[in-house]
Amino acid sequence: MTQTRIAILGAAGRMGRALLEAVPHHGNLRLGAAFDRADAPGIGQPIADGVKLSSDPRAAADDYDVLIDFTRPEGTLAALETCLASGKGMVIGTTGFSAEQRALIEAASRRIPICLSGNFSIGVNLCLALVEHAARVLGETVDIEIVEAHHRHKVDAPSGTALMLGEAAARGVGRSLREHAVYAREGHTGARTRTDIGFATIRGGDVVGDHTVMFLGDGERVEIAHKASNRANFSNGALRAAHWLQDKAPGLYSMKDVLA
Repeated sequence: MTQTRIAILGAAGRMGRALLEAVPHHGNLRLGAAFDRADAPGIGQPIADGVKLSSDPRAAADDYDVLIDFTRPEGTLAALETCLASGKGMVIGTTGFSAEQRALIEAASRRIPICLSGNFSIGVNLCLALVEHAARVLGETVDIEIVEAHHRHKVDAPSGTALMLGEAAARGVGRSLREHAVYAREGHTGARTRTDIGFATIRGGDVVGDHTVMFLGDGERVEIAHKASNRANFSNGALRAAHWLQDKAPGLYSMKDVLA
């Protein structure tokens, strides 16, 4: 069996540790390198499988085939430059990119293979298909609202997954999410417009990730929900994507491609 050598960016963080724990359960993968900020605890020390935690992805570019990144936009873009220089693929689970940052990733995908997703859970990706189908069937007869909850440390809102669910709902009803998303309500807002796609954000505690899409009609409502109890579903999906990406041509891929 051909093994894909992976590198993990942000290896000392919550998602990084989940990825490290999951790697031994994937026989087609092996850890080649692990990176984090220069001030992260454990820099220079073994972190898993004899691999030492490093702060310089450029110095270990020969030790991996695909880099997995669940950090912050600025860290992702720095790693992207390294992968472009070395011709390595990237699996990006970071969220909160600006339009300009997203454009840089899209431009890079013309030179290297990139799998970008706001959520690598197989369950969430199933929910995306269900949401799009429900929106298409229910159409203009319902109001669409998306509620998401995450732990207190999450820095972007709404979550990348909530935005993906919003895009799926918008596709189903033939609307532009950019034009119809409502991200905050306060004070005297007036009556709701049927074409709105609303978002509500909750932050607190150690919630890994809860998402509910509500289709609210007169006399009934339909809810499609996903609740994550740990990060294993995200890490296993990202590792699956990394192995899938290894021999792919340059391009911008999603979990939909991985699961096809």
